[in-house]
Amino acid sequence: MSVVPDAPEKSVPEDAGGPTSSGWRGLGRWFLGDELDPASAHHPHHTYPWWQVMCLTGVDYFSTLGYQPGIAFLAAGVLSPIATLVLVAVTLLVALPVYRKVADYSPHGQGSIAMLEELLPRWRGKVFVLILLGFALTDFIITITLSAADATAHIIENPLVPHAFDHPVALTLFLLTILGAVFLRGFREAIGLAVVIVALYLSLNVILLGVAFYQLFAHHVDAFPQWRTALFASYGSPWGMLGVAVILFPKLALGLSGFETGVAVMPLLRGDAGDDPKRPQGRIRNAKKLLLAAAVIMSFFLVGSSIVTTLLIPAHEFQKGGEANGRALAYLAHLFLGEGFGTLYDVSTIVILWFAGSSAMAGLLNLVPRYLPPYGMAPEWARATRPLVVVFTLVAFLVTAIFRADVDAQGGAYATGVLFLMTSASVAVTIAQWNTRGRIAYLLMTVVFAFTLYENVRHRPEGIRIASIFVVSIVAASLASRVIRSTELRISKVSLSARAEAFIDAMAPHDVRIIAHRPDKHTVEEYDKKEVQARDDHSLDQGEPVVFLEVGPADASEFTGELHVDGVEVGRHRILRCTSAAVPNAIAALLINLRDRTRRIPHAYFGWTEGNPVTYVLKYLALGEGDTAPVTREVLRKTIPNPLDRPRIHVG
Repeated sequence: MSVVPDAPEKSVPEDAGGPTSSGWRGLGRWFLGDELDPASAHHPHHTYPWWQVMCLTGVDYFSTLGYQPGIAFLAAGVLSPIATLVLVAVTLLVALPVYRKVADYSPHGQGSIAMLEELLPRWRGKVFVLILLGFALTDFIITITLSAADATAHIIENPLVPHAFDHPVALTLFLLTILGAVFLRGFREAIGLAVVIVALYLSLNVILLGVAFYQLFAHHVDAFPQWRTALFASYGSPWGMLGVAVILFPKLALGLSGFETGVAVMPLLRGDAGDDPKRPQGRIRNAKKLLLAAAVIMSFFLVGSSIVTTLLIPAHEFQKGGEANGRALAYLAHLFLGEGFGTLYDVSTIVILWFAGSSAMAGLLNLVPRYLPPYGMAPEWARATRPLVVVFTLVAFLVTAIFRADVDAQGGAYATGVLFLMTSASVAVTIAQWNTRGRIAYLLMTVVFAFTLYENVRHRPEGIRIASIFVVSIVAASLASRVIRSTELRISKVSLSARAEAFIDAMAPHDVRIIAHRPDKHTVEEYDKKEVQARDDHSLDQGEPVVFLEVGPADASEFTGELHVDGVEVGRHRILRCTSAAVPNAIAALLINLRDRTRRIPHAYFGWTEGNPVTYVLKYLALGEGDTAPVTREVLRKTIPNPLDRPRIHVG
């Protein structure tokens, strides 16, 4: 017989003292103080009225007014208002219905990812979720970096700004740092800022559009007839205009951004006092209000801005180097309302573009803690907001440096991430609604998004390449984390049935001695033979009571979970039975539970495993079982620092 030794370890005092130790502990508590409760689906942050959360998502959605009219004109020319109407139709008739259904199915902010996860079991589902998270990371991180870079471009291109500011990378990094600092303070500060920024920006746009339409009808009465003549000269008929506008729609698809974050931040929404935590109807209803209000507001501004910019701005000003390039509405603000209002409009545009990344940051802070730590694919500190803010800010720094804060270079990846998530959402909703009368409508919506995604990738293939880098990175990092965390205890709770408790109580006053057993036929003869072998191998006294332990493998792709132990009898033999995603971790958790229950150190007895140890390591990582004894001992060693307090592991 041999015993896997528990070598003495040096004890480390909980606090070594020193003048700064309490300060460091306080900083650590603050830094990790908003950790997501593993047993709950809720963050400990506050909830807010739907219109305030709409402003948080709206800083991304509404900020596209800063560049969408210019994108539309460069893509469609004089057809821009018609193409924008197609965009609005897709927004209200396709994207909005899809995401209202997503809100129904994922009220805790999981989005379409959770809906698709249920379709694929075990490891296939987990890997698929990682891929979707990779595209979400592409969408949200590029939203943060592209918006900050666009704000930087507006600052540098403003004639009132000194040339000393002409350092796009440094200025973008500065803006990203401020954004990260806001989220280190908390969601309350972020939402408060978002409300002020959106209210100011939309108010200025209402004034600007009102003045622009006044100019159009009072002083440029020939603009509309000239535009109508140009349309019919170029496209012949209304049907020809509509057909070309539909074909051009994918080039305007950035105007759809904001829906995915609208459902990702649902945990921030205040629901009804009596909401069921599992299905909070008040929160779902308010999420639908948020999505509808944002879509209607944005549709109004998209159509209005497209009309006035197309009819009032000379075509050459939209081109690169022109005064309206990337800032069509700002051009009109300076033209019709003077330098004072124009400068105020420029400042509001810069601020909302800078803060547009806040909705993406909020989406990431709600998505990542819900998936990666529970999968074992991120450290436990990834459940907390502030460490994640630091990580995402550093990733944004890296992306900014790689792309040199170039807006155009990031546009393809941004569109790819947005459209991939919207396509996956429409697929998820179509599958969920397949047995209803609306399945054909949702199928057509899926076709619209799939076509848009395909066209975007075909014309801008760099977007899918960049997104693939994010996907590969998150999959590789997640699997590496899973390997590193494989010897954590992983069992959140151990419960014993009444019969199992009776088996343990019957062993008093003796030590609890457990024989680990992999059953075959569950016959009395099988258990007789195993007991004789175990007593002989480990020199156990014949009169000392023992109990068998059988842990069946469950879904190995799960990382954490509860352990329920039943008690059964086969002849005179008493057996504890349970299932777990990781057999050694379950045995370790049960032994610790028995130690605490009986106030005595339990003993577990194993046989040597025959075969290549490397094979068993890989089998454990993939299937949750392998060379059980040494892994169980390692889990206990990491969980209980003092070797004298650990349950004993015997191998013979």
